[in-house]
Amino acid sequence: MLETLRNAFRIKDIRSRIVFTFLMLVVIRIGSELPVPGVNGSVFADWFQNQTADGLGFFDALTGGSFTNMSIFALNITPYITSSIIMQLLTIAIPKLEEMQRDGEDGRKKIVEITRYVTVALALIESVAMTYAFYRGGYLYDKSPITVIMVVTSLTAGSAVLMWIGERITEKGVGNGISIVLTINIISRIPQDMSALWSQFIAGKSIPKGVLAALIILAIILAMVVFVVLLQDAQRRIPVQYSKKIQGRKQVGGQQTYIPLRVNTSGVIPVIFAQSLMQTPVIIANFLGKGNGTGIGSQILRGLSQSNWCNPEQPVYTIGLLVYIVLIIVFAYFYTQITFNPLEVANNMKRSGGFIPGIRPGKPTSDYLNQILNYVVFIGAVGLTIVAVIPIFFNGVFNANVSFGGTSIIIVVGVVIETLKQIESQMRVRYYKGFLND
Repeated sequence: MLETLRNAFRIKDIRSRIVFTFLMLVVIRIGSELPVPGVNGSVFADWFQNQTADGLGFFDALTGGSFTNMSIFALNITPYITSSIIMQLLTIAIPKLEEMQRDGEDGRKKIVEITRYVTVALALIESVAMTYAFYRGGYLYDKSPITVIMVVTSLTAGSAVLMWIGERITEKGVGNGISIVLTINIISRIPQDMSALWSQFIAGKSIPKGVLAALIILAIILAMVVFVVLLQDAQRRIPVQYSKKIQGRKQVGGQQTYIPLRVNTSGVIPVIFAQSLMQTPVIIANFLGKGNGTGIGSQILRGLSQSNWCNPEQPVYTIGLLVYIVLIIVFAYFYTQITFNPLEVANNMKRSGGFIPGIRPGKPTSDYLNQILNYVVFIGAVGLTIVAVIPIFFNGVFNANVSFGGTSIIIVVGVVIETLKQIESQMRVRYYKGFLND
């Protein structure tokens, strides 16, 4: 990795892209500290510290602490992520959007433009909802219409600006801008989490116990990172043979290639979907001041909250963890089905004269791909579940309460790997251009 970065800095164009990306990240971190005008940040921070909704903690981790600080980037890039997911789902449900997706670059640009409008609309809706909660909770300095409008505008504009920065990073920087924005926010919280682990398990202990605790923590983190790297890179390669054709006096084709089916085909999306679905009722209840009673509804809300899972004193709430695992597996299959179409791949291969050795073209190929895909997705879903559950286990059993978890590690490792691959790809293109010019 370090060798790749050193070689990249020797190339002026790539060096400029890396510097541009770094400057944009500095702007993001500065914006994460600028408070929303009209909101009493200290009162909101005190309220946040008293909340037990894990969705809030995870949301704050994704925003890099902007939510706790109630900065202008409090909504962060999450409206864009949500709108992108909505557009992917609508592409399957609405034929016109599906047609746009097949129109190549022009269609993709139209979908991106629609995604921007949906992002601003979602940001506006979330801003109004948050401002209403602030209004009721007394977190505003005053309740005048001007203050309310100012808060809504600031939160909406902050999310739109982050979307713009993410797109500029993709265009003029390195890597996927939206993913990099998300990653830098998560990384910015790691020092605070390490400090919390130090204070809880190492500080004040005897030297042998402190060293042992530090080694165990480092070993767990390192093992998870290595496991995620293997999970992200693992793939099942299905061999494809293309038949030979005669064009004039030449014989073309006949080459061998493969279809790479990634084990973790859906990335971190199933974990985010499952977490959002389970934590949304808990977050809403916390904003409304509900969920602290003894009724059945309150018991269900506690079962949905990750802070109550794997707790030896209250094992009944761990049922929520089982629901969480089932949701991850279900969403892994669901998201893979909407992003990879075996029938379409089989038809494209048939038109191009390609076939899988030992499998007839057409529907038999589609059935074979679907069968292999089911096995691969299951392995990937189990891997995702392991990464997601390990931090929850330690949080419940040892009360190791940190904001980063399996989801954060998958995002950070995945983005770092993909960004390095893109840098290497740009370097190869540069070298090829130089060779051709010579």
